Amino acid sequence: MLANSELYLRSTPEPERTVRTEVPAPGVRLVTLSRPERLNAMSGDLVRDLHAVLDEVSMDDDCRVVVLTGAGRGFCAGLDLHDPPRPGRAGSSPQAAMRVQQAIASLVPKLRNLRQPVIAAVNGAASGGGFALALASDVRVAARSARFNAAFVRVGLSGCDIGVSWLLPRLIGAGRSHELMLTGRFVEADEALSIGLVSRVVDDGAVVDAALETAALICANSPMGVWMTKEVSWSQLEVGSLQAGIDLENRTQVLTSYSQDQKEQISAFLQRRTPRYSDS
Repeated sequence: MLANSELYLRSTPEPERTVRTEVPAPGVRLVTLSRPERLNAMSGDLVRDLHAVLDEVSMDDDCRVVVLTGAGRGFCAGLDLHDPPRPGRAGSSPQAAMRVQQAIASLVPKLRNLRQPVIAAVNGAASGGGFALALASDVRVAARSARFNAAFVRVGLSGCDIGVSWLLPRLIGAGRSHELMLTGRFVEADEALSIGLVSRVVDDGAVVDAALETAALICANSPMGVWMTKEVSWSQLEVGSLQAGIDLENRTQVLTSYSQDQKEQISAFLQRRTPRYSDS
């Protein structure tokens, strides 16, 4: 469906992109949502540009970890109600609305399907679609100013949108998840830590550095080992039994044991040196 969506296909010239990318450390791509005047709310340009950047990352063999953050005072305030994404063709129809909905919602499985782990460095508001981006990341680090909410229900829509109703209960349990989706209330950083929504809370201004610390720990492990860990961890959320999960793990462990990097990581450990990975 997305292949036919003009919303998705139109590209933004590089200097005008609403999503910036940097390489702050070897193997790490820092992806910054960059509409700070709108708290990085989702416009059509931002949705297109984030798709394009994630597509680039997926093809970048030098990238080991992605850190996702927002410029300025917010992570992402959700859908921009003043400048919402629109279909490329004029007019309103269920088909046009579905193209827009799919273009936004498909960002979530795209993050999940990256072989690189994604660390969300959440500063300020992560609301609605921004909340979904944080949930779809593999690790969440929060600044003291971070605030999370499923904002959809507060604008007259279902609180179940963009993968939130699937992701949230798997992170914090069904009871807490239902309450947050039904009320749309904000969860401050300390509560987010206490309920397991984030793994760490740091001072404002330090959240990207904290995420980069975690990224460095991930990069110390072999590329295939990390890739398979992410892939199997997500797949286990959909596996129906313990035995099926163990069967999946068994096959993955045998597969990774044949990589040269697994042998290199053991040799480096025994020789007390830094491993030199070849991704082979």
